[in-house]
Amino acid sequence: MELPAVSLKAIILVHWLLTVWGCMNHILPASYAWGNFSVLAVGIWAIVQRDSLDAIAMFLTGLLLTVLTDIIHISVFYPTHDHLGDTTRFSVGMAIFSLLLKPLACYLVYRMYRERGGEYTFNIGVTSAGQDRSTYEPIDQSEAPPQWPPPGKAAQPPY
Repeated sequence: MELPAVSLKAIILVHWLLTVWGCMNHILPASYAWGNFSVLAVGIWAIVQRDSLDAIAMFLTGLLLTVLTDIIHISVFYPTHDHLGDTTRFSVGMAIFSLLLKPLACYLVYRMYRERGGEYTFNIGVTSAGQDRSTYEPIDQSEAPPQWPPPGKAAQPPY
């Protein structure tokens, strides 16, 4: 089953609205708002630069990280008393609803990442300590490489 094309603007608008509603009450800490709004700002960068692979990759990474941080925020700061006000229930409910929608948003943003030319695996630029330089050829030298053995000497027999 093929999912319909969803605009990046729609994903950001929905998550912005749910984050604003999740921050209506002071149950969740300021780090919840800062984390989610920062990721949404990176999402706006991904909208502005349509051909940037870095912008969409950073937005996808930020969404994946906010799934983890949202779970931590909601589980640690969820009120324990039985009598919650309507605003508190609505605010926490919208934060939970935003958390439930994030895996779908991550999948849709990943499809956009692939459409922009991204690979299946993320390359963060960290490679092994010793890089293979056996195929390195300097192009700035115009002279021919030296021959071995030199033309005037005969090759020595192996031991």
